[in-house]
Amino acid sequence: MSAQTFVRCMLGLLTPMLFVLLPFLPLGILLFYFLRRRVQHQGRLQFGHLREPGSDGQQPIVVGFFHPYCNAGGGGERVLWCAIAALQDRYSFVKCVVYTGDSDIRGEEIIQKAKQRFNISITKPVEFVFLKKRHLVEASTYPYFTLLGQSLGSMILGWEALMNCVPDVYIDSMGYAFTLPLFKYLGLCKVGCYVHYPTISTDMLTRVTQRTATYNNPGFVARSRVLSFLKVIYYHMFAYLYGIMGARSDAVMVNSSWTNGHIQCIWKIPALTSIVYPPCDTDAFLKKPLVSKAGKKKQVIVSIAQFRPEKNHPLQVEAFFELLKRLPMEERQNLKLELIGSCRNKDDSDRVDALRELCEDHKIRANVDFLLNISFEDLKEHLSAATIGLHTMWNEHFGIGVVECMAAGTVIVAHNSGGPMMDIVIDSDGKPTGFLADDVMSYADAFEKILRMSDEEQMEIQRNARASVGRFSEEEFKRGFIDATEILIK
Repeated sequence: MSAQTFVRCMLGLLTPMLFVLLPFLPLGILLFYFLRRRVQHQGRLQFGHLREPGSDGQQPIVVGFFHPYCNAGGGGERVLWCAIAALQDRYSFVKCVVYTGDSDIRGEEIIQKAKQRFNISITKPVEFVFLKKRHLVEASTYPYFTLLGQSLGSMILGWEALMNCVPDVYIDSMGYAFTLPLFKYLGLCKVGCYVHYPTISTDMLTRVTQRTATYNNPGFVARSRVLSFLKVIYYHMFAYLYGIMGARSDAVMVNSSWTNGHIQCIWKIPALTSIVYPPCDTDAFLKKPLVSKAGKKKQVIVSIAQFRPEKNHPLQVEAFFELLKRLPMEERQNLKLELIGSCRNKDDSDRVDALRELCEDHKIRANVDFLLNISFEDLKEHLSAATIGLHTMWNEHFGIGVVECMAAGTVIVAHNSGGPMMDIVIDSDGKPTGFLADDVMSYADAFEKILRMSDEEQMEIQRNARASVGRFSEEEFKRGFIDATEILIK
């Protein structure tokens, strides 16, 4: 019996179960309306000033963004702050609220960091609802059944958010689709979402079916036929639930062609779904002049990515190590790998420590620099000084870091999958804009090829790449975001 057949059989049992539960239906309806009334009462007690009419007498619209890690400093946070800036610029009557778990810092400091890290200025007040149960969406909380655990945990966290502040419009900007029905049916909000990465995808199902070991499919599961079969069943059932939850959206924005394909397959609401490429501050990088290889003191390979497991930093270190083995000693001494990124929590910090140990094991620690939580100004300097930009995440939903590297003038080597392959590192007017790779050897080959290029060959790819990134500017994002959310605001 295939996993899909098994799932269909299990779903077929729902009909008789519904007959058994039918006598309890009136009680369920009463409980639902009780919870709704409680939410409407309790959730409007705080932040009453948000609903005071403006000087023109117009009633404000409160827009709540669910973003438990709003201070993390990654690409998702750039989307959040640029979306808030877009709404504030477009509508005088919109007031924004951010639901966050970053309770160890003040709201003013969060906004200041957004300015420092992303060069985004928030000109009007933003309210913060500080949540206490963020650990319920941490992957480390659920050693097993992680996707289901995090999704159910997000509902509890969403309930906490709702009981503190009921908005008029709710936007999930981090990918917690299970919160959408909560705000729609109990909060009576219009709901939308910006999907960076589907919680589950057909690619994930394929990897488990093929028993491929990866960061979210441990080796002991991949080696077992029985465990793999059970995990495929679990994934199919979760995908079914994920589709039901996501389809409650009134407006859906996805960040790439790759994400769009998977969301269309699972949520099945194409009329409400649009591709809105995430904002990249390309202008800030394009202002930097291109520097030829001869004008650089060192040859630097630079990576910009949060230190999360899916970013696959070990592959970057291994590919760099393979490159060094191919080069003579004098060239090795002139070559650096810079890993730029932010750490959200102790797990991320532990991964950085493990990467440092890996570099020590390979005896290349002197050639690798870790640059953590640096400012936007420092980021620009490091990217514009580098020769090669590096990206290694399999099926990255989009890849803001890839765009930033290209705009800054590096020759990009990105993973041959997902958004980088489908939307970013593609020919511009028939001319190459970078390289794609998928394993240690192909990355090392691309590095070596770029380093062996003449100045003019490198500069041609740099110019092609810069000419292609205008599609991903902040202004393009703001236009797309306002168009997609207009149905929620008006």
